[in-house]
Amino acid sequence: MSQDQFDTYISRNAKVDELQQLPEAVQKALNDHCEQYKQDPEAAHIWDPIVIGVPGGPVKNLMLTYTGRKTGRTLHTVLQYYERDGKFLVVGSRGGTEEHPLWFLNLQANPQCHIQVARRGFRAIARTLEGAEHERVWPSIVDEQPTQGMYQARTSRRIPLVVMDIIDEDVSGG
Repeated sequence: MSQDQFDTYISRNAKVDELQQLPEAVQKALNDHCEQYKQDPEAAHIWDPIVIGVPGGPVKNLMLTYTGRKTGRTLHTVLQYYERDGKFLVVGSRGGTEEHPLWFLNLQANPQCHIQVARRGFRAIARTLEGAEHERVWPSIVDEQPTQGMYQARTSRRIPLVVMDIIDEDVSGG
């Protein structure tokens, strides 16, 4: 999918659940990346999102494992992460749509989660940055990944920044 195709899709801003109405090629690439992370986290750690139309080159990714707020099922998603003040941080941009990503809504309901960063696993509590803390961190996110600034310009919602407060390193992997 080209950047223009991705922008056209995002501009439609369909009010649908995450991944359900994404173009088939994008959904497949995201699902494949998640499966790769489960099988070979070291190889999946660095990923180039150009395959889904997001420019900027390869980025660091973590696999987030969390509990579905409606189903109670264990769910996984792979997200670009940022390191700030020795902590892992993820961004709930969802491509600049008006809806928050489902993983974010699920973490609001139950912030206990597990993150896999390459081969290292951690039990964590997800915490959304608010107020001055969000304002302090956001510019550095946009400096590192300018696409995030474009996403914020597309939406009226404040894109959440979620820090993973590590409880402990989980050598068992989850």
